[in-house]
Amino acid sequence: MNHSPAVAGVDTAVFTVPTDAPEADGTLSWDSTTLVLATVRCGNVTGLGYTYAPAATARIIQDLLASVITGLPALDVPRMNEAMHRAVRNAGLPGIAAQAIAAVDIALWDMKARLLELPLVHLLGAAREDVPVYGSGGFTTYDDDQQERQLRGWVETDGIPRVKIKIGESWGRCEERDRLRVAKARAVIGDATALYVDANGGYGAKQAVRVSRALADEGVTWFEEPVSSDHLATLATIRDHVTLDVAAGEYGYTLPYFEHMLAARAVDCLQADITRCGGITVWLRAAALAQAHGLEISGHCAPHAHAHAAAAVPNLRHLEWFHDHVRIERLLFDGVLAPDGGAVIPGADGAPGLGLTLNAGRAGPYRVG
Repeated sequence: MNHSPAVAGVDTAVFTVPTDAPEADGTLSWDSTTLVLATVRCGNVTGLGYTYAPAATARIIQDLLASVITGLPALDVPRMNEAMHRAVRNAGLPGIAAQAIAAVDIALWDMKARLLELPLVHLLGAAREDVPVYGSGGFTTYDDDQQERQLRGWVETDGIPRVKIKIGESWGRCEERDRLRVAKARAVIGDATALYVDANGGYGAKQAVRVSRALADEGVTWFEEPVSSDHLATLATIRDHVTLDVAAGEYGYTLPYFEHMLAARAVDCLQADITRCGGITVWLRAAALAQAHGLEISGHCAPHAHAHAAAAVPNLRHLEWFHDHVRIERLLFDGVLAPDGGAVIPGADGAPGLGLTLNAGRAGPYRVG
């Protein structure tokens, strides 16, 4: 007979936070970001998880996921992850169903670690003490002064030695401005700081190769989604024709997606988003797939959801310290990490689970569901 504690229920909340300035990348613009919070309960212990997704994600959690994990042993997270995947078969897994699973899966791991009174990284088993981060933002809507202030904040205030800006503005129609912004970024950060770019799939194939030459002249070493990651053969061809590391994978919602990308030899570093791909359970498997192909993995956005899992894989390259998400996580949660010197150290304070607690007072004004 199984006497382990059982999941008692799942609650959701939705928060929408306006941006601090208009934001856009190569293929999308936005003025707010929505976080869907999942809270799982087991006796007096709760765990929290979240995803950045439409508010409808909360309905999926309540209508399709909560009932299939309620009553199951709280320590059996992989079992519950599989049950949730099966529950959304007819709804369609890729997209917000996978994000709903991710939020609950993260909450389940947080709860398990809290039940065992361990930081999550200690439950998973650490492969490293610290997690390197890179400053990410540099939106195409920024003027020169905004971009400079942000870059100097990361490099000079936080000591982060890697930064990334957005290019591919207006689906690649502002190529000259892209080049100028990259050159200005290099002038601000100097030669000792690594410079990355993200086109968010905004370029055409030949345009991406052409732009890469100018990027290489500025010492750029990371070219994220030069073209849409939907076209793996094209991405692989570009990888073969550029000197920069090509990265993609943030839109992976299923484990086979990552295997297809790796088998196509489309990337030099695999990206995976723990709040999209089915949570910690699947993210760790994606990291193992990358390692089997001799590649590193990079955590995409949502830094506090990733940090503990990122510290548990030996082939981690780094974690994205994304402006929007850092700002929201600092606003909504207590227990956030500091990127001093370019790395975070999850579990250093001994707090159980992810080490986060919702600050209801600060979060309240932004709750929409």
